[in-house]
Amino acid sequence: MKRRHFLQTTGAVVSLPVLLNGMKISTLPQTALFNNMNLENDRVLVIIQLNGGNDGLNMIIPIDQYDNLANARANILLPENSILPATDTTGFHPAMTGLKSLYDDGRIGVVQSAGYPDQNRSHFRSTDIWTSGSPAGEFWTTGWLGRYFEERNPDFPENYPNQEFPDPFAITMGSTVSETCQGTVANFSMTLNDPFNLTALTEGEPGDVPNTPYGEELTFLRTAIAQTNAYSENITAAAELGNNMATYPDDNRLALQLKNVALLMSGGLQTKVYIVSVGGFDTHANQVDINDSTIGLHAELMGTLSEAISVFQEDLKLLGLEERAIGMTFSEFGRKIKSNDSFGTDHGTAAPLIVFGSCVNPQILGDNPEIAPQVAASEGVPMQYDFRDIYGSILMDWFEVEESEVTSSLYPEFTYLPVLRNCSAVSSTDSILKPEIDLRCTPNPCRNLIRFQFTAEQEFGRLTIFDAMGSQIKVLFGQKLTAGTHEVTFDASRLPAGTYYAHLQMEGRQRTARFIKI
Repeated sequence: MKRRHFLQTTGAVVSLPVLLNGMKISTLPQTALFNNMNLENDRVLVIIQLNGGNDGLNMIIPIDQYDNLANARANILLPENSILPATDTTGFHPAMTGLKSLYDDGRIGVVQSAGYPDQNRSHFRSTDIWTSGSPAGEFWTTGWLGRYFEERNPDFPENYPNQEFPDPFAITMGSTVSETCQGTVANFSMTLNDPFNLTALTEGEPGDVPNTPYGEELTFLRTAIAQTNAYSENITAAAELGNNMATYPDDNRLALQLKNVALLMSGGLQTKVYIVSVGGFDTHANQVDINDSTIGLHAELMGTLSEAISVFQEDLKLLGLEERAIGMTFSEFGRKIKSNDSFGTDHGTAAPLIVFGSCVNPQILGDNPEIAPQVAASEGVPMQYDFRDIYGSILMDWFEVEESEVTSSLYPEFTYLPVLRNCSAVSSTDSILKPEIDLRCTPNPCRNLIRFQFTAEQEFGRLTIFDAMGSQIKVLFGQKLTAGTHEVTFDASRLPAGTYYAHLQMEGRQRTARFIKI
């Protein structure tokens, strides 16, 4: 029996959440990936998971597409004069005043239309894809950060904690460990609710165990309990040494999770990754108030997210820890462009991702999604940036991982993105950025043949066709390009009439263009 299955099914472990008093342990897998992992720096990554599928079009609003948005979602659309402008063409939800202030202060970045090819609109499967970093058609048993931790610590959890690594590698705020940190044998994340209320587990009497599979698993379980007790002592000690200097709202659960993150950081805990979460984003109905689209369920969620990030950033600044931490949001998918009759939105494809901290590039990376005058009921926002490119760029610039290792751990077509800026000694974000891609589609609409024209340097390029559901139709090419202007012809005669997208990826740049088949 595998350890993961053992821990999920045996009666002894069913009681673990009670025994651990909020310090539930789970086991994970084992792989070898990052040969240059650097745990000696003191940088921290905070991940905010937006559970349910966030409506990105109601969070980061493409103001230049407002008229077509009004055609597609008139019953939930925000009044144009209520949107908080970030640029001439893009704005924030009116409930996100705190986040808008951080953007104006240069501590917020937005990555437009983050997703993956062949989007899966199942909550469970898409969450698996985002936490593992796998392709949509493959099932990986390790998390993208679990692989990162595991290469440097292949013997984990045996002999941990130790003098070199006395603290948990990662902490998930809540009652279930994040699959993001899953390794081959064990999860590198521990769960935590209250750092001041950690009761030691009963480790049992030492003694011989039978030389059987049961004996092996019993030994593993004893190791996990002993490890938990040791980590718990260090967590409580850090909490008692730490403090918070900002005032957190009592009615914002996400903010209180981030409060504990700041507290443990200030107390000297050496944990590298914190995962926090907020639910409620599966807004099929009553996403807005029927009489006022600026309030309602999604507005409350946007206010919760904005308030939590802004008070956390204020706390880190007051504590002198602001340059030690960056954060990012993610949700398993966006929502459909077209709203439904229940004043809500259904499962879609891509959505914007927010990065925050004093070391992020204060920018809106990418173009606003292009909204057609008439949108099909099933159509979602097309992917512009593969989420794995965001992950890999953060690994490179925050945790100093080599690009070749990122490529081998995530996917071969990894493209570096300037998500972070030089803050202290960040590695590669200071490189000269190439010009934006100008991708032209003619004729558009088309009946049979369509030509794609663009200019490239001497670099690798990949051109892919997607349908309105985010499914990959065809890869037109994936090869090294010569410098100059290129034209590629695609025979669309066999495609059904509808909306399609051409996604061009080159080194450090990506562009998505919409075309119509009639």
